[in-house]
Formats: sequence, structure tokens, C-alpha cells
Amino acid sequence: MKKDIHPDYHMITVEMTDGTTFQTRSTYGKEGDTLKLDIDPTTHPAWTGGGSHLIDSAGRVSKFNKKYEGFLK
Repeated sequence: MKKDIHPDYHMITVEMTDGTTFQTRSTYGKEGDTLKLDIDPTTHPAWTGGGSHLIDSAGRVSKFNKKYEGFLK
């Protein structure tokens, strides 16, 4: 392995959206910096069970459904 090409790996504090914090090792910032998250497992729909929304831009989904409505029946 080559020497002096790897980033500095140090302790930082991660602050969640609800204000809770934890410490972890990272290459982010400098030793002792705080990384404040905008999205985390307490707010993201993938972890909270929030529904996904299908946006029908310009009626594309409607056109597709109409074109293939009898295909699988």
C-alpha cells in the first residue's frame, strides 16, 4: 500500500435532525468537527414507512396504463 495517499481518519460528532448526537470515525472535516444531517433514519420515508408518491408528469403514466390496460388481464 502506498504511503501518504490516504485521507486522515479521525473522530467526528454526527448530529441528527432531532438533535441527538453520536461520535464516529470519518474522513469528514477535521478532528472534533460536527456533521449536521438534513435527512436521517428518523425523518426519511424509506425508514419511517412513509408512502411513495408517483408523479404523473405530462400524463405519461396514464398513457402507459391506457396503452397496456388489457395486456395482463
